[in-house]
Amino acid sequence: MDSFQHIKSGGGKNYDYSQDHCFVKLSSHDTNGELSMVEDTLKPGFFLGRHHHKIMTEVFYILEGEVELIFDEESVLAKVGDTVTVPPHVWHAARCEQGGRMLTIFKEGRFDVFLERLSHMTEEQFQDAALMKALAEEFDIYDED
Repeated sequence: MDSFQHIKSGGGKNYDYSQDHCFVKLSSHDTNGELSMVEDTLKPGFFLGRHHHKIMTEVFYILEGEVELIFDEESVLAKVGDTVTVPPHVWHAARCEQGGRMLTIFKEGRFDVFLERLSHMTEEQFQDAALMKALAEEFDIYDED
C-alpha cells in the first residue's frame, strides 16, 4: 500500500454467507500478507467449529452482541468492547446465538483471500470434503480429522 485508505461504514469488499456477512476493511493484499481485518456481522445461530492455526493470530473485538469463544479448558463470553486474542496452536470454536458484530484482525493470515476463494465456489465444491480441507489448510485453518 502506497497511500492511506479510508473505508467508510458499511464499506469494503463484502461476502454474505448463511451464517455471517463479512466486510473486508483491510486486505492482506495491501500488507504483504501480514495483516487483514474483517468486520463480521454474525447472524443468529452462528457457529464455527473447533479449529486452530499454525501461523495465524486472531484478535476479536466485539462491537455488538455477545460471542462465546470456546477453548479446551474454558469458554469466554465476550461482550461489547471486549477483546480476545487467540495465538497460533490454540484450539477454539465460536458461537453467537443472538447475532452480533465483531472486528477480527488476522496477523499472518490471508482470511480475506480465503473469503474471496469461497465466494467463487459452487455448492458441489462446498460438498467436496477433500477440497474444503485442502482449501482450509492452504489458509492455515486446521480442524479435527
